[in-house]
Amino acid sequence: MPTFGFTHLQFLLQGAFWTIVLSVCALLGGGLMGLIIALCRISRFSVISGIAWAYIQVVQGIPLLVIMFVGYFGLPALGIPVSPLMAATLSMTVWVGAYFGEFWRGAIQAVPRAQWEAAECLALTSTQRMFKVIIPQAVRSATPGTVGFMVQIVKNTSLASAVSFIDLTRAGQLINNSIFQPFLTFTVVAIIYFVLCYPLSVLSRRLEKRMARGMRSV
Repeated sequence: MPTFGFTHLQFLLQGAFWTIVLSVCALLGGGLMGLIIALCRISRFSVISGIAWAYIQVVQGIPLLVIMFVGYFGLPALGIPVSPLMAATLSMTVWVGAYFGEFWRGAIQAVPRAQWEAAECLALTSTQRMFKVIIPQAVRSATPGTVGFMVQIVKNTSLASAVSFIDLTRAGQLINNSIFQPFLTFTVVAIIYFVLCYPLSVLSRRLEKRMARGMRSV
């Protein structure tokens, strides 16, 4: 019976590469979606705010795996062909956008009211006030939590293995199906996930401490 070797490790590292690719795509797409949702949530138009609120509630109330099944099996049923990578990216974007949208909405609304009033006194348009005064301040408080959530993005890419996307988890499954050494195979998979996620966790904690020191010094 074959045993775990260097070739298998190479295959796992290839899977890790695609895990990173999917994570970056989800971060960029979900980040853009999250910003739109956050701005819609604070809109003075109740219809727009309500639609954004409903989007967040629906997405957060559905397991990510189900969202991926809808993307991978549902879209082709409607005549829209999608690859496993596209289905996983779209699903992760929808999911990340809902969480970022609500999280960033809180960060924007946490900017002191005095800053909003000062921006109005500068005779800026509403768009200029938001992007030149409010959002730059909200970014500072939102950054630690955003970096911390990136860990969840990386870990949840493992669900893409259910839609035939060959990420790190799927690579581990395929190797185990050929050598039948689950403990060794998935221990290596777990170590690689740890190597990917731990630096993000450390960075998030450091950013939180730095922000806390900055607030105490104000």
